[in-house]
Amino acid sequence: MAIPGGASVIPLEFYPVVAAAVVAELAWYAHRRRPYPWAETATSLAIFLIRVPAKLASAGILGAVAWFVWTHRAATLPLDRWWGLALLFAAVEFCYYWAHRLGHEVRWVWASHSVHHSPTALHLASAFRLGATETLSGGWLVYLPLYFLGFNPVAVAAMLALNLFYQFWLHTEAVGTLGPLEWVLNTPAHHRVHHASNPCYLDRNYGGVVIVWDRLFGTFAAARPEVPLTYGLAHATPSVNPVVVCSREWVAMGRDVIRARGLRARLGQLFGRPGDSLSAHALIPQRDAP
Repeated sequence: MAIPGGASVIPLEFYPVVAAAVVAELAWYAHRRRPYPWAETATSLAIFLIRVPAKLASAGILGAVAWFVWTHRAATLPLDRWWGLALLFAAVEFCYYWAHRLGHEVRWVWASHSVHHSPTALHLASAFRLGATETLSGGWLVYLPLYFLGFNPVAVAAMLALNLFYQFWLHTEAVGTLGPLEWVLNTPAHHRVHHASNPCYLDRNYGGVVIVWDRLFGTFAAARPEVPLTYGLAHATPSVNPVVVCSREWVAMGRDVIRARGLRARLGQLFGRPGDSLSAHALIPQRDAP
């Protein structure tokens, strides 16, 4: 476990559960006589291995920044009280929502997060497909105010690890809707919409464990029966090459900065919305079904 943006995604103790879930999903695919996306799973595992040394290398830097802010904190939140743990959960969930939203709405951050959205089939193994350059993208900066407000960095890391472990099971089509729980929790149904590249589904459902912030801030969307979900990137050709998947948005962004004219236009290519980039406009966007 590490500071947000650090080395681990899911604590090692949870991996037996992860393995069992993947086996169960394989059985579901076999029962439905659907071809399992083996090539995409292999790509996801390769990207996971690429990510590990990069995150280990950055853990020391991010940890030092977190502890520096913590030592200059304005208060100390008690974590031996139920309300302190409740505040920790709510605060981490709130910061996760905004970090995730920035990952979709700011191209510099999207350059890393786009890796996670590259699979063209949503299955549990795709949860491991995360960018190796997240430290450079800077989404972890969103969590710094928590340390200043008095949340211990180790406690924040632990809560975020649990948050991410919860999200593992959201990456599947084997689970349908969950009735009234859909109003409060982030569920596989909500997360399938989040991964869809149809224009009406883009940039929706950013929550981690709960879907409350999306409902409050207007970023919630439910699946529409008349618009089947299409997974993958809206403005990129699918690839199973892990190096291509990890680097192509950075390469495209650099190319667009060179092509842009003027400082304002170049900054727009770096920090504007990904859909407004020169690369995105060079491709024909997908259309919703009637």
